[in-house]
Amino acid sequence: MTDQELQQLVEHISLQYFAKPFTHRAYFNARLKTTGGRYHLNDHNIDINPKMDEGADHAVLIGIIKHELCHYHLHLAGYSAKHNTKQFKQLLKAVGGSRYAPRVQSTRVQTRYIYRCEDCGLEYHRRRRINLVKYVCGRCRGKLHLISQTRQIGA
Repeated sequence: MTDQELQQLVEHISLQYFAKPFTHRAYFNARLKTTGGRYHLNDHNIDINPKMDEGADHAVLIGIIKHELCHYHLHLAGYSAKHNTKQFKQLLKAVGGSRYAPRVQSTRVQTRYIYRCEDCGLEYHRRRRINLVKYVCGRCRGKLHLISQTRQIGA
């Protein structure tokens, strides 16, 4: 889906579910990593995480667009657009928007070091080496030991 198609979809959803036009810009933002979308209070634009448009039926994307449009229409009407307000929760439920964005499948970073506490046995998976003299177990303050180290090819 392109930015123009997203703009048309947001305008259509706004008219269909809110009976009000969306007169600002909606676009994909690939820099969003942990959120489904974002409404900007200063310029009223909406940016959407492109990873939310993975399904063929666009159900997740539509739920996120409804969520951001709730922020949009409440803010323009003079209400608070925060998640915890009564107006936001009621409007989101009325239009059937998603309360939370689904977890995005990210490329899993390989852990290079595995440490284990000698007292409680808790394992710590880390990308970087840690100073075993300086750090202890966060649960029981026991001593940590390196139990596995994977070599990185080409490094």
